[in-house]
Amino acid sequence: MQREKTRDLVLCAMFVVLIGAGAFLKVPVPVVPFTLQYLFTMLAGLLLGPKRGALAVVVYVVLGLAGLPIFAQGGGIGYVFQPSFGYLIGFALGAWVTGTLARRGKGLPGMGRLLGANFAGLAVVYLCGMAYCWVVTNYYLDTPLGLWPLLLYCLILAVPGDLFLCVVGAMVGRRLLPLVEKERRGKNEPGTSTGRQGPGGREADPAGGGEPVSAALGESVPKSR
Repeated sequence: MQREKTRDLVLCAMFVVLIGAGAFLKVPVPVVPFTLQYLFTMLAGLLLGPKRGALAVVVYVVLGLAGLPIFAQGGGIGYVFQPSFGYLIGFALGAWVTGTLARRGKGLPGMGRLLGANFAGLAVVYLCGMAYCWVVTNYYLDTPLGLWPLLLYCLILAVPGDLFLCVVGAMVGRRLLPLVEKERRGKNEPGTSTGRQGPGGREADPAGGGEPVSAALGESVPKSR
């Protein structure tokens, strides 16, 4: 039990680091470059499960709000007034949705279920991000933002890169999930040893008992999350 808790803490910490690094790993494509941050929040949900995946994102957000410069444009409690902060909220909810849908049903998820889970999580991220951006720009920054500019710069131009990451995440998840699940089951996996020995040193029971926003909106809306 203690070993399982230690392993889970290590995995969560690893994804906190990866999510932070992903904010600065940009893919330089025309119009709206995108970062790899969503890829790592998505994989956190797929590989750690909904609760631990969301927890890893929440820890990352809390550390950034505490002052660590791990967000795309710095850190600190004042970041909640950035138009792109809604995407960070969406990352946590999206990781939970992705992990929940991917693990629904029996057995390991196939490519179709992984893609569906990733797309659903992405939809949550964009809904949170766009809603938050609209509220902050219109009511806090007092820089009115219409529906069409919001859809254009916060969705149409930004989403292709993240859709690509959904496919990449599904491919990576399909490769890594069997390894993660095998390690998680450990000695409880059917056919593995319990470590108990009978006479002569032989095992007695071998079965074991079974922020993507364009600069065209001006300084009030940042380019990345």
